[in-house]
Amino acid sequence: MATAKLRVEVVYALAAEQKVVVLQLPAGASAGDAVAASGLAADGLSLGIGGREVGAGRLLHDGDRVEILRPLALDPKEARRLRARKR
Repeated sequence: MATAKLRVEVVYALAAEQKVVVLQLPAGASAGDAVAASGLAADGLSLGIGGREVGAGRLLHDGDRVEILRPLALDPKEARRLRARKR
């Protein structure tokens, strides 16, 4: 009997480029397993799925897209204030 496989993507978006790694992982794999298998460095960074932050232990489903989340360069509220001041 064949072991079930999950097809997932691991994504790390930088300012000028987006790195995407497509993986086949065994059923029961976690978000942390996917990032480790991708080879993309995520030390100390948060992970997300579907735009929501998740823990590294979150179990994956077929088709999930694991996002490596970078810290924000500027708080969104502060960015809005700066734009308003320029107007």
